Amino acid sequence: MGATIRSRIVKIGNSQGIRIPKPLLEQSGIHEEVEIEVEGDRLIVRPATRSRLGWNEAFATMAERKDDVLLDDVSTTNWERVEWEW
Repeated sequence: MGATIRSRIVKIGNSQGIRIPKPLLEQSGIHEEVEIEVEGDRLIVRPATRSRLGWNEAFATMAERKDDVLLDDVSTTNWERVEWEW
C-alpha cells in the first residue's frame, strides 16, 4: 500500500467532495468515471466498469465466421408485411 495523504472535504454546490491528488489518480489508473461504494466506515472508489467493452471486435469476428445469424425464427404477420411503414 502507498503513502497516506490527507485531504479536506469541500463544499461543491449543494454537495460535498474531496480533491484527489494527481499522484493518487495516476497510481490508481482512474481517469474518468468512478464507482463509489460504502463498506463499513470506508468509501471504496474504483474505475467504473465499461459496459459493452470489446463488443465491436466480437461482432466483427462473428461476421467473419458467418456466425452472426438470428437464432429465433422470424415470422411476420400480414399486417407487418402490408400495413407497417418504416
